[in-house]
Amino acid sequence: MGLELIIQLIAGLVGGNAAGAGLKNLNLGPLLNSIVGAVGGAGGAQILAMLGMGGAADAAAAGSSMDIGAIVQSLVGGGAGGAILVAIVGALKKALVKT
Repeated sequence: MGLELIIQLIAGLVGGNAAGAGLKNLNLGPLLNSIVGAVGGAGGAQILAMLGMGGAADAAAAGSSMDIGAIVQSLVGGGAGGAILVAIVGALKKALVKT
């Protein structure tokens, strides 16, 4: 497991828990916020890489060490991806419970 993936997972975990704390009506609980956030963190950073905002993915592909820009991108992409996925899953869960 590469350093960029570890950073993305941790950032996603933090982002997911922050979203759960901030969006009380979409909160999944600490454990699910962490799991969904970590998955979203890895996915969010990968989506940014596919959109051409490479950073960590470009550094890994080039075989070079990560620079500060790649680390920041992993943090931002991971945190945002984790928060967004927690919000989506929370909204879906809330919609399904109403039905």
